[in-house]
Amino acid sequence: MAPCGCRSDARKICIVSSEKWIAEKVERLVEPAIEAMGFELVRIRLTGDQRRVLQVMAEPHETMTMTVDNCAALSRTIAALLDVEDPIPGEYVLEVSSPGIDRPLVKPRDFERFAGYEIKLEAARVIDGQRRFRGRLKGIVDGYVQLELKSGEAKIAHADIASAKLVLNDDLLAQQKTG
Repeated sequence: MAPCGCRSDARKICIVSSEKWIAEKVERLVEPAIEAMGFELVRIRLTGDQRRVLQVMAEPHETMTMTVDNCAALSRTIAALLDVEDPIPGEYVLEVSSPGIDRPLVKPRDFERFAGYEIKLEAARVIDGQRRFRGRLKGIVDGYVQLELKSGEAKIAHADIASAKLVLNDDLLAQQKTG
């Protein structure tokens, strides 16, 4: 048995599942505080084996701009909550950041909000012979992310998405300057 209790050939899957479970627990703990401070939680991710990093990505509600001071204030609040509840076994580094221009798309509302922009998407499983997709995001309907690809259209269940993010291009940069 591997240290996590899984068969050794399944250790990586076990670690990923464990990290996902911890990230979900941390999300439930810190999201109300983040929202109360005027920010929206974008993503929480726990990575690393030897040096574990808890990445908390947040963005201000539309009327605010993200600053270094905002990240510091969020970091202090999140660290205090984590110190009290201690949901992560062992040592880790807390990293609080904004999502940046080419932000990840995580929640269903992200796929609605950024409809019209080009995205990269990696599926958790093979869909129509591929796992990686790049195209114009048309939105999300009934739990399916809809993409306009060079080769046609694709519909990918939100539950089947391993990762997705905006593509940094002229359209996105122009929106950033006007938004």
